[in-house]
Amino acid sequence: MKPSIYFGHPISFYDIPLEIELVKIIERELPTFQVENPNQPHHQEGYQRHSKQGKGMDYFFQEVLPATSAGVFLAFEDGNFGAGVFGEAEFLHQQGKPIYKISIDGVISSMILDFARKLSIEETRARVYDKDRNIIKFLKS
Repeated sequence: MKPSIYFGHPISFYDIPLEIELVKIIERELPTFQVENPNQPHHQEGYQRHSKQGKGMDYFFQEVLPATSAGVFLAFEDGNFGAGVFGEAEFLHQQGKPIYKISIDGVISSMILDFARKLSIEETRARVYDKDRNIIKFLKS
């Protein structure tokens, strides 16, 4: 079995054609890895389980990320990373695991943690949710 690479991306990219395209690019460009996509029902269940205990993101930090060998992370169109996505990249980096970034155009490169590119939780939510807390799906311009 191949080692896994975690694909960290904002939920506004879940269930859109671009998400599928990016997974295929990761599989093609980093063929030694099996992609671990957080947009799967068992991950949603794990997140909900941890949400009841306090913080949903703890699921990824405690159960998912430690089992992966690397990570590839999607920034927003302007190159900034959502708070959760950046935190996942930082976690893997601190464990000495390789991290990569992927652009919305599918270009993969090594990722250097640039804290100036990390959005706050509030800034991230403003990009991902509308005023009624509905997810704003990313539309490629």
